[in-house]
Order: sequence, then structure tokens, then C-alpha cells
Amino acid sequence: MEEKLITNEQLSMELYQSLKRRTAMRPLTMTNSNLTVDDAYDIQMRNVKRALEEGEHLTGKKIGLTSKGMQQLLNITEPDFGHLFKSMEVENGGTVSMNIAIQPKVEGEVAFVLKEDLLGPNVTIEDVYAATDYVCAAIEIVDSRIEDWKIKLVDTIADNGSSALYILGDKKLDIHEVSLPDIEMTLYKNGELVNSGTGKEVLENPAMGVAWLANKLHDFGQSLKKGEVILSGAFTASPAASAGDEFRCEFSQLGRVEVKFE
Repeated sequence: MEEKLITNEQLSMELYQSLKRRTAMRPLTMTNSNLTVDDAYDIQMRNVKRALEEGEHLTGKKIGLTSKGMQQLLNITEPDFGHLFKSMEVENGGTVSMNIAIQPKVEGEVAFVLKEDLLGPNVTIEDVYAATDYVCAAIEIVDSRIEDWKIKLVDTIADNGSSALYILGDKKLDIHEVSLPDIEMTLYKNGELVNSGTGKEVLENPAMGVAWLANKLHDFGQSLKKGEVILSGAFTASPAASAGDEFRCEFSQLGRVEVKFE
């Protein structure tokens, strides 16, 4: 049977409705097996435009798929990205209601806050260091509008990089005061250590992801802006969260960041 052609506009609307309703949908790749990475970013950008038209405010970007393991799993050679909005912010130590989530997971990351724009296509890691106002500990709560996390690369890209919420730590450090590759992170769930990692897990240096993102955005006629928050990628695998769970990420040099679920 010939596959019915579903347009990017139709898929983007279906995804947007899933986000609004907090309900999961079948993978986009099952609806249209011919979707490309370019299609996936087109779908993401359509929904970013929708969100902005509805009054959302952009606060930054998130970088995903930065570990070698995830890239090998999905047979890719570069990360992906999504957009962050003001409504995604959660205060450090705050509580997240499961009523606004579908199937959340928790990641420990380093966040960069910029003091200058970063415009590709030739941004270097040195440029990232020069443009960063400060770095801090962060938790990204990822979530998928795709049922059971049965995602392929184009599914997660279209779904805004599976982004949901983020929490920034209270300690802000000058980037030159921190050895980003050597930062150690331990992630605790309900007081028990579940995993740990270092900054080397994130493209050898989390700042490399920010440089990659600035250059990648050039392909879309965009840039990283002064004041934006950039979540640079997970140090470790992401444990699932349920009502009643408490998570704590402790970072050497950068302190701790915490979140609860109810």
C-alpha cells in the first residue's frame, strides 16, 4: 500500500497539539518514513514560530546527543538542538507537577549564559570562552511527545530536541575559572547515586557544543544571542522521573542543582 504523504505542516501541528495536551503520539517516522533531518528541523522551527506567536519568549537553546554512545546508537556524527522558552524555567529546588509532563527524564549539564552574540559559521571554542558571561550547574528535564520514547533522530529533532524544562544552579562562575572537561557530576535520585560523569563526556569539552551550535544555527539564518542560556549536553544517561521523586546533581566547582516531582 502506498504511504499517504503527510506534510511537515501537518506533522508539526500534531506535535504541537501533543505538547499542549500532554499526550504522546506515534513516532513521526512511522507516519512518514521519508522524513529527513532537514524536514525535522523545519517541523521544529514551525512550532517555535507557533509558540512565539502565542506569546512565548525565547530564553536560549539546548544541545542534545553529545555523547559518543548516543551518536553511535543513532548512527550520527553531530549533536542536535532545540529551543528553550521562559515557560520552561524552574527555580533551583523547585517542584514539577507530573500533570505538565508525559514521560520525563533528568539530565545533569553545564549551562552557559552569554554576554555577547555568537554568529557562525566560523565560531571557535576560543570565541565561546570570550562570549560567555558565566557558567553554572543545570538540570535539563527532557520529555518526549513520542510514545514510549521510541524515537529516531528525526523524531527527537522535530520534537524540539525532546526538551521540556530546565533548572539553573545558584553558583555562577567565570568560564576561565573552571576546567570544563574536568568537571565531575554525580546524579542522585531519592538520595541514591544513580550515575556520574565528567565534562569530557560532552564532546570532550562542553564549550565545543556551544561552538557547534553557533555554527549550525548559521544554516538557519540564526545566531546565539547575548543573554541566552545554552544547555550544553548531558554528562550521563538520563534516569526517568515519577511523582514523589527527588533529584540532585552535584558538580565539582559549580555546586548543586535540585528538583522534585509531584
